Amino acid sequence: MIGMRRNNVIRFRRGARRHPRWDLGTPPDQRNPSRLRRLRHADPTIYLKGVIGLGVVGLIILPLGADALNAIAGARPASGDCRVLSVTDGDTVRMYCPGHGIESARLMGFDTPEKFSPRCASEWTRAVKATWALRRMLWQADGVSLVRSGTDRYGRALVTMTLDGAPVARRMIEAGLSRPYAGGVRQGWCDA
Repeated sequence: MIGMRRNNVIRFRRGARRHPRWDLGTPPDQRNPSRLRRLRHADPTIYLKGVIGLGVVGLIILPLGADALNAIAGARPASGDCRVLSVTDGDTVRMYCPGHGIESARLMGFDTPEKFSPRCASEWTRAVKATWALRRMLWQADGVSLVRSGTDRYGRALVTMTLDGAPVARRMIEAGLSRPYAGGVRQGWCDA
């Protein structure tokens, strides 16, 4: 070793000795970053998460936007000063009346499926249809009349609503979205 020259020394480089197949310690993104980008775009769970996210946003934003449009550009009150602000479900609305403020109102004369406490999936589906049908009727109406008749056991105002002179109860029943109801025990919607 005493007589060795410097040019006989082979420098040790770790990268030159490792075979790519035996590289178990390096994360995959450091080996080939372009491959990771390709895999990220091909992953179907990303698209599924996006679709679910858009669906959730749609379920929240659409009703709020529809009710805001109804409150701003909705039909003018035909009689009285009460105005519908939003549709809660097919037979319940939020309204503003001077002297009473904003309150929840139960529409009289008909019963629609329950949206917030359904007993089956078909009841919830029918409830959503009835809710949107009532919104559509309010959008298309030129005049809305709300007549108060007291309160129910939940503290909601009992209201008879007419749109352009026609009772909402009759229109909802004729459309097949509700059934007549005059108080008392309500029938279920899962068997219907």
